[in-house]
Amino acid sequence: MFDGFHIKLCKLLVLLILVSGLINAQTKVDRSVATITDGVRTEIITYSDLLWQLALQPGAQLDPPSKDDLNRALQTLINQRLFSLEAERIPRAAPTQDEIKADIKRLISLFPSPAEFERRLNRVGFSSVSDDNFERIISERLAIDKYIDFRFRSFIVVTPADEEKYYKETYVPGFRRKYPGVVVPALDDVRAVIRGLLTEDKVSSQIDTFLDEAKRRVEIVILSDV
Repeated sequence: MFDGFHIKLCKLLVLLILVSGLINAQTKVDRSVATITDGVRTEIITYSDLLWQLALQPGAQLDPPSKDDLNRALQTLINQRLFSLEAERIPRAAPTQDEIKADIKRLISLFPSPAEFERRLNRVGFSSVSDDNFERIISERLAIDKYIDFRFRSFIVVTPADEEKYYKETYVPGFRRKYPGVVVPALDDVRAVIRGLLTEDKVSSQIDTFLDEAKRRVEIVILSDV
C-alpha cells in the first residue's frame, strides 16, 4: 500500500515528466534552423517560422509537415529575410492596420473556410487571426511586398514594341493551340493583359538576379536538417 508521502511523490514525478516533455517539445519546435548575416545584422530562422509559413500555404500538410514542404518554406523564408535586410536600408512607412486586415482577408479566401484557416493557425500556435504575432508576420510580409513594388515593379518599362512582339510570337500561337477555330482577339483587346504578363516576367527576372547577388553578399548557415 502507498502512504500519503509516496502518493505525493508519484504525483510529483508524473508532473516533472509532463513538464519535461513539454519543454522538450517546445525546444524542438523552436530550434534554430538557419542564420543569415550581412555583417551588421543576423537573422535567425526557427522551426516555428517554417510551420508558420506552411500554415499560410493552402494544401501544405501540417500534421506532420513533409520534408519537401519544410525545405521549400525554408528557401522562401531565406529569400524574405534577404529582402527584409535590404528593405531596412530604405525606410518606408509601415503597413497600416487596414492593409493588414485586407491581406488577412485575402489569405482566408484561399482556404475552404475561415474556420479551416483559423484551425491551421491554432495548430502552429496562434490563438486567432487577431493574434499579435500573426498580425506581425502579415505586416512583415506586406513590408516586403511594398519594397518589391518600389525596388522592382515601379521601374519596369514595357514598350508597345514589346507588347506587339509578345502578341505575335507567344499570345497568338498559344491562343490558337488552346482554342482551335476561334477568332484570335486583336492586340488592342488584350494589350493590358500582355503588359501585365511582361511586367511580372521582368519583375521575376530582376528578383532572381537580386537574390543571386544578395546570397553572395551574405553568409547563410543551415544549422539543422528539416
